[in-house]
Amino acid sequence: MTAETTQTDLLEAARAWAAEDPDEQTRAELEALVAAAGRGEETDLADRFSGTLEFGTAGLRGALGAGPNRMNRVVVTRAAAGLAAYLRDTGHAGGSVVIGFDARHNSDVFARDTAEIMTGAGFRALVMPRTLPTPLLAFAIRELGCVAGVMVTASHNPPQDNGYKVYLGDGSQIVPPADVEIARRIAAVGPLADLPRGDAGRLVGEDIVDRYLDTVAGLAEDGPRDLAIVYTPLHGVGGTTVAQVLETAGFDAPHVVEQQEHPDPDFPTVSFPNPEEPGAMDLAMELASQTRADLVVANDPDADRCAVAVPDAHGWRMLRGDEVGALLAHHLLARGRQGTYANSIVSSSLLGKMAAAAGQPHEETLTGFKWIGRVEGLAFGYEEALGYCCDPEHVRDKDGVSALLLVCELAAQAKAEGRGLTDVLDDIAHRHGLHATDQLSVRFEDLADIAATMDRLRATPPTTLGGLAVEKAEDLSEGTETLPPTDGLRYSLAEGARVIVRPSGTEPKVKCYLEVVVPVGDGADEGGVDAARIQAAGRLDAIKADLRGAAFGA
Repeated sequence: MTAETTQTDLLEAARAWAAEDPDEQTRAELEALVAAAGRGEETDLADRFSGTLEFGTAGLRGALGAGPNRMNRVVVTRAAAGLAAYLRDTGHAGGSVVIGFDARHNSDVFARDTAEIMTGAGFRALVMPRTLPTPLLAFAIRELGCVAGVMVTASHNPPQDNGYKVYLGDGSQIVPPADVEIARRIAAVGPLADLPRGDAGRLVGEDIVDRYLDTVAGLAEDGPRDLAIVYTPLHGVGGTTVAQVLETAGFDAPHVVEQQEHPDPDFPTVSFPNPEEPGAMDLAMELASQTRADLVVANDPDADRCAVAVPDAHGWRMLRGDEVGALLAHHLLARGRQGTYANSIVSSSLLGKMAAAAGQPHEETLTGFKWIGRVEGLAFGYEEALGYCCDPEHVRDKDGVSALLLVCELAAQAKAEGRGLTDVLDDIAHRHGLHATDQLSVRFEDLADIAATMDRLRATPPTTLGGLAVEKAEDLSEGTETLPPTDGLRYSLAEGARVIVRPSGTEPKVKCYLEVVVPVGDGADEGGVDAARIQAAGRLDAIKADLRGAAFGA
């Protein structure tokens, strides 16, 4: 095939796509790219037609724009039609599908397209009344007896992205083989003009919001409420929901970061709307210092994650997701919450020890709440990326609103005793040892380098990391007794340390998750915990340095 033929095929594909695109803006965008390609500037156009945005267990997620490798109305319409075909073929014809959306660019448009395709396919489309948090959509699926749910959101991705998250009737995100079956039906969708479109569905009443708010607020028990809180929704949709939950539960209104209070799809005050990213929480911590707050809490833009910062000797410190997970587990175990405590394999091993000490079962899952939410008898689940499931009876997904409330409740209890959340973490360390975690991630321009990195580590696994012997190396792609196969490697090191290496599911990165365990002496000697932290930091740095060399040659 000649270069001229290849360009001709590209231009024909682009013109055919533009002819089918119902959106004036992306159609004009594509026509401009076709014109540029005619002048020899075809790189952007070629990228948009280099493949199709892949539908997987996370649904769809990608940059907004024209073409099959972007998020747009054509891609979303095909996804909705494929989902409708899957639901019909699996015995759910005529059922209700609830559709939610956040405040990102085009989220409402994609939600309307989905509703019209669902009603055209004979389903009842129930559309959430306004921009609302993702966990509220997950709540509505079971509350309204739906056969599926769709949330249009890209969570904490950059502003140029959007996404399409799919749940089935049990309220959990899709897992294999449902993702493959839906993707197969998406690929089989014919011309958009042949798809029957119905009306835009029925708006769900505001009472669904009230029922969610009351359910979340009901998680808090009677107790102290004296707590000065700073909160930021990071330009997302959590603000009103969080304010109402805190008020219903008896807390004073939080100090809200004014610059980030209202939904804004451009996220003007942050370079990356993820509370884990450097700088994202700066405005909140500044406000906390000004108001002498006791606690800083934040949600990501769709409010399914919760971040926490606490005061320490050097100002304000962000807690790691594993620390917040331990605090929430401690809080629920102290209440006597029974059932299985679960976390993903890349999260700390501490939860298993805490559950065992309380006589409760523990389970490890693959990464993602699509797996955690499906654990039988789940009492509490979390993953280190700031995701926590505190009320699986009602929301089988991560929920940044309920997690935020319970963190505030625990902090208020500690304050009433003249203590803080760091003191509670010290108590946990004294009992179970200090579990310190860290991450190493490397971004790649060429996706082939990700596979090459994993192949190299499989062929030549390290024998020591940070001076600790690698006692066991597991290739998780082969599965284990308790885990299905996944692309990852797990190294069990001496003295309870552990490393997991896996490709990111959402970014062109290889991520490494590190954990070390340092015993802490008996008693309430704070110096013992501080010394353990210093020792743990040194071990993590040493492991990270060796791992960087072994995995990335740097």
